[in-house]
Amino acid sequence: MAVKKKFPCRAAVVACNGTCAASAVSRCKYGCVGCGNCAAVCRFGAVSLNENDVAEVDEEKCIACGMCVRACPQDIIRLHECANYIVVRCANEDKGKEAREACPVSCIGCGICEKTCTAEAIHVIDSHAVIDESLCLSCGMCAVKCPRHAIADLRGILA
Repeated sequence: MAVKKKFPCRAAVVACNGTCAASAVSRCKYGCVGCGNCAAVCRFGAVSLNENDVAEVDEEKCIACGMCVRACPQDIIRLHECANYIVVRCANEDKGKEAREACPVSCIGCGICEKTCTAEAIHVIDSHAVIDESLCLSCGMCAVKCPRHAIADLRGILA
């Protein structure tokens, strides 16, 4: 189903890396629980569950209607500007040690990203990184410097 997108383009993004299973095995209480509510309400097929039962969004199909955002019981899906490719893929609010134990790729609130950002667009709030998209230049330095890989480039260019 082809849908004309408005400019500036917006799409949903899931604040969970999706590398640890969304089951009882994972001890992260802030991540995706794999309930599928988001996928069920998406009329455009933009949201699906990956092999670990963690929600993923196909930005090409997403029209930013916000249905998945409202359906998520964990409040980890949000809308973002498509022009900003850099996103924080973690919503964990636990402090360093607890966050490390809960998930191997969780944000530990170390602040390296905040120190690296020349645009002052990223800050550690509630023990995890938060990007102000109105200031972000999408340079990717925060993603490159993040020791836990909790910040990602949606284009897949930066590792």
